[in-house]
Amino acid sequence: MLMQSIGPVPFVDLSIQWDQIGAEVMPDLEKLFQASAFCLGPWAVAFEKQVAEYLGVKHAIAVSSGSAALHVATIAAGIKRGDKVLVPAHTFIGTIWGLIYEGAIPVFCDVEEATGNIDLTDAERRIEDGVKAIIPVHLYGQPVDVAGVLAFAERHELTVIEDCAQAIGARFQGRSLGTFGSMGCFSFYPGKNLGGAGEGGLVITNDDEKAKVLRSLREHGQGPQRYVHERIGYNYRMDGIQALVLGHKLKRLDTWTDQRRAIAARYAEALADTPLRLPAVVHGDHVHHLYVVRADDRDALKAFLEEHGVSTGLHYPMPLYKQPCLEGIASPSPEGYPVTEDWAGNGLSLPMFAGMTTPQQDRVIDAIHAYFEQVKP
Repeated sequence: MLMQSIGPVPFVDLSIQWDQIGAEVMPDLEKLFQASAFCLGPWAVAFEKQVAEYLGVKHAIAVSSGSAALHVATIAAGIKRGDKVLVPAHTFIGTIWGLIYEGAIPVFCDVEEATGNIDLTDAERRIEDGVKAIIPVHLYGQPVDVAGVLAFAERHELTVIEDCAQAIGARFQGRSLGTFGSMGCFSFYPGKNLGGAGEGGLVITNDDEKAKVLRSLREHGQGPQRYVHERIGYNYRMDGIQALVLGHKLKRLDTWTDQRRAIAARYAEALADTPLRLPAVVHGDHVHHLYVVRADDRDALKAFLEEHGVSTGLHYPMPLYKQPCLEGIASPSPEGYPVTEDWAGNGLSLPMFAGMTTPQQDRVIDAIHAYFEQVKP
């Protein structure tokens, strides 16, 4: 029976986080405006130090978005026009923008059935001349097979750039994601587990020289001397306001992650008796940025849930090799990508956010059970 006493369930509700931090953010925001510290500045410096300590890394370089982070990491890794880079076919397009901007060629790989992360067996088949790097994506907050990726990269002499846009706080064998590769890239888009009040991103590295290059690239290619530009650069600086908000939120990230894990565990238990294919926790500490189930009748289920006050999402319904903007740049292989097609065609993201109440989750669960009761033969 559907719970009608509970209002519609949003896909995400960020106002809950603001309710927790607003009172302490506002005085600092007043100070920031008084100091006119809008582009980088002391709050950005403080946040970089704070997040570097949290992740256990030497350098944290704050930038304007996750896509910007991946772009400057591509350049710092020495990837140039015509170079080829292995990437999962099932991910957000931001994973490959940096490659496209630099004239590099994404080589798409199929993904694991259980996780949606890059399938290293499939990647092995796609190794060819000119492949210089691999960008594993820790999709939905689930770590990739980190040990497998590192061994694969060493065997083929590839640079590893980790896409951690959805996975801050996740760990593999006790160590933060993003610290295993040459560089790790994060997004602070508002809906992320650690989200700003707008766009924001981060690159982390333990390499002193790469850190120097990354800091220059984000600020118009400028070196230590102001208005002396040592390389072609970009306006990828983080806003001070974003750094301020993120600093306050970071202190609560582990608590919010624990809440997400509890919600995921409850979904797993309550939906185990349905035909849904539920997400698995396979390669480390999942932080459940998204809770993506798979249903053979995904579109019908989505419509039913929306009709009954449950908002859902699709992450991601069109594989990268089918994107119109990539026609002529990267072509699908004749072997195809059957697992990617399954995730794209059947994946449905259920509401998942820190602060989600038990009655809200009950409404989601009840609506799903009601749908399958309705479609029983």
